[in-house]
Amino acid sequence: MDTAVAGGFSLRNGSKGLVLKALQLLAAAVFAGWLMIWIVMPTNTYRNGWSLRIRAETDSTYFGRQGSNILINTFPILFISVLGCLYLHLVKKSDTSQSSIHRLAAWKRPVAVNWPLGIVSGVELTFCLMFLVLLVWFYSTFLVANFSQLHQTDDGVKLWQARLDMAAVWLGFVGDLCCAFLFFPVARGSSLLPLLGLTSESSIRYHVWLGHITMAVFSSHGICYIVYWAVTDQIDMMVKWDNTGTAYVAGEIALLAGLTMWAMTLPRIRRKMFELFFYTHQLYIVFLFFYLMHVGISHFCMILPGVYLFMVDRYLRFLQSRTKVRLVSARLLPSESIELNFAKSPGLTFEPLSIIFINVPGVSSIQWHPFTVSSSSNLEPERLSVIIKKEGSWTQKLYRTLSSPVPQDRLDVSVEGPYGPVSKNFLRYDSLILVSGGSGITPFISIIRELIHQRTTLNRPTPAVLLVCAFKTAADLTMLDLLLPISGNVSDLSGLELRIEAFVTREKSATDEAQTNIRTIWFKPLPSDVPIAPVLGPNGWLWLAAIVSSSFVAFLVLIGILQRYYIYPIDHNTNQIFSYASRSVLNLLFICICIMAAASAAVLWNKKGNSKEARQIQNIDAPTPTTSPSSWFYNADRELESVPQESLVKATKVHFGGRPPLKKMLLEFDGSNVGVMASGPGGLRHEVAAICSSGLADNLHFESISFSW
Repeated sequence: MDTAVAGGFSLRNGSKGLVLKALQLLAAAVFAGWLMIWIVMPTNTYRNGWSLRIRAETDSTYFGRQGSNILINTFPILFISVLGCLYLHLVKKSDTSQSSIHRLAAWKRPVAVNWPLGIVSGVELTFCLMFLVLLVWFYSTFLVANFSQLHQTDDGVKLWQARLDMAAVWLGFVGDLCCAFLFFPVARGSSLLPLLGLTSESSIRYHVWLGHITMAVFSSHGICYIVYWAVTDQIDMMVKWDNTGTAYVAGEIALLAGLTMWAMTLPRIRRKMFELFFYTHQLYIVFLFFYLMHVGISHFCMILPGVYLFMVDRYLRFLQSRTKVRLVSARLLPSESIELNFAKSPGLTFEPLSIIFINVPGVSSIQWHPFTVSSSSNLEPERLSVIIKKEGSWTQKLYRTLSSPVPQDRLDVSVEGPYGPVSKNFLRYDSLILVSGGSGITPFISIIRELIHQRTTLNRPTPAVLLVCAFKTAADLTMLDLLLPISGNVSDLSGLELRIEAFVTREKSATDEAQTNIRTIWFKPLPSDVPIAPVLGPNGWLWLAAIVSSSFVAFLVLIGILQRYYIYPIDHNTNQIFSYASRSVLNLLFICICIMAAASAAVLWNKKGNSKEARQIQNIDAPTPTTSPSSWFYNADRELESVPQESLVKATKVHFGGRPPLKKMLLEFDGSNVGVMASGPGGLRHEVAAICSSGLADNLHFESISFSW
C-alpha cells in the first residue's frame, strides 16, 4: 500500500516536472522569437521583405496596420506572462525549492565592486553588455544600410542634413527598444521577474539603468531634430501637431516630462529630497500619454507589453490599498525601532526577504514606504510583522505618534503586497553567513524565523547560521529581541545551529542609560478592519493569468469592432483621414476599461473568501500585558523569563568598541557551500562583496540585499 502511494506520488511529481520544463522551454522559445524581431528590425531583409509580408497578411478590416505590431511585438510577451503565471502556480503547489529557476545562482559572484553601478555580478555584467551590443547593432546596422542609399537629396536639403534627419529617426527607434524593457522591473506582481528568479526590489536597479539610457537616447533624438529644423529653416515644425502624422508638440511634452523625472533622479536630490523625487516620478503618466500621442497607437504597440503588465499590476495595487488592514500591536524598542504586527489571513503565504508597502494616513495620507517583512508566514500563520527604524521624517513622526504618553487605541494603515521571492533559495546552502549593519538586520530576522519553523516544526535539516551584526550603540542590541516573534510560540532555539556575533562600534562597554523595557502597545481595531490577505486569493497566479489573458482578448474584440465599423468606413486602412490622436485615445480607453473590468471582477470574487477568513479570526485578541517585558540583553545576568530568551542569550556574543573583522571571519569560516548575505549601508555590502570576489575563498557565494528606493 505504502509502495503504491509512493510510486503514485513520484509519478505525479515526475509529470509535474515535465510540465514545468515544457512551460520553461515554450516561454524561452517565444522570448527568443520576440527578441529576434528586434535584432533583425533594422536590416533590409526585415524592412523590405518580412515586414511588408507580415503587414499584408495582418492588414485586415478589423485591426488595420496596427495588427502586425500587436502580433509580433505585444502578443509574445503577454503570452509569456501567462505561461509564467501557470509555471509559478505549479511550482507553488509542488512546494519545491525552484532549483531549476536558479541555475544562474552560481554566476552571481561579484565581478565588480564600487562601480558607478554598484555591486555587479557576472551574470548581470554579461546581460548588460549583451543589451548594449544589441543597442549598438540596432542603430549602426540601420545607419550603414541607409546612409549608402543617400546619394542625392531634393528640396535643397544637403546630404549631411538628410543623414542627420535619418539618424534622428532611428535614435527614436533605439529609445523604443529601451522603453520595451523599461517597465518590466517595476511591475511588482508580474510573473516575468520571478520566472527569472528575480524580485521587484532587486530589479529596481535595472529600471534605473534603463531609465538613464532611455532618456539619453530620447534627448539625443530631440536635439538632433531641433538642429535639423534649425539648419533647414523648418523651426516652425516644433509647434506642429499633424492630424494623421507625427505630433511633434506631443513628443516635446513627453520629452520635457521625461527630463524632469531624469533630473530628480540625481543622487543628491533622491537621497535628501526623496518626496520631490517620488512625486515628480508620477510624471510617467504624462510621459506615456504624450509619447502615445507622438507616435500613434500602432507604433506604441512596440512598447505596449511592459506598459500593459505595469497597468495591470498598478491597478491591482490600487484595489488592495483601498482596504484598511488590522494592526494588532506595536513593540517600541529602546533603540527607537518599531515592530508593527498585523493580523494576516492564513491563506497569505510569502517567503523571507519579502517587502510590503505601508501607508499611515495619520502620518501622511499620500506617502507609501517599503519595509522588510520580518515574520515567517509558516511560523506565524496569523501574523505579519515589519520593523521600522526611526531615521527619516516619516518614521520619526510615526515613532512620536506611537510613543506619546497618551496610548493609541488604533492606527489606520493600508498596505500593498507583500512582494518577494517565490522560493527559499537560502536553504540550498550548507551554511549561512548573514552580515548586517544597523537596521539591515531586519531581512535576516525573517530568514531566522523561517529556519526555526523548518527545524522545530517540520524537523528538516537547516543550514548553520552565523549572524554578524554591527550596531552603533548598546541600545541597538535590543533589535536582537525581535528574532523571537511576539506570539511566543517558539519553545526553544537550541535546535537551530545559530551563532550571533554582535558588535557595538561607538561604545566601549554596556551602559544602563538606555531604557530597559520594551514597550508593547495593543490596538483595538474597528469591525471594518480586515487581516492582510492576498488580493487575488490563494490561487493568485492563476487569477493573474486570467486577468491578463481575458483583458487582452476583450481589448482585441473592442478595437476590432471599432476598426471594422467606425474607422475603416472612414479611411479604408489608408491612415490618411482618421485622426491618429483620436485612434490612440480610443485604444487607450479600451485598454483601461478592459484591465479595470477584469481585475475588479477577480478581486471582488476573491474578496468573498477573504471576508470569511476575516470573520474567523476577527475575535482573536491578545490580552494587554500589565507590565512590559524587559530586553534579554539588560537581563542577561539575571534569571531569564523564558526558554527562548535563554537560548538566544547563549547563542550571542557581544563585542564593544570596534567593527567586525569581516575578512578574517569570512575567510576562516569552514564549509564547502556557504551563502553570504549582506544587508545595510553600501560600504558594508561593498566590503563583503570585495572579500567574496577576491578569489581567496571559492566556497563563499555572495548575495547583496539592498532595499534602497
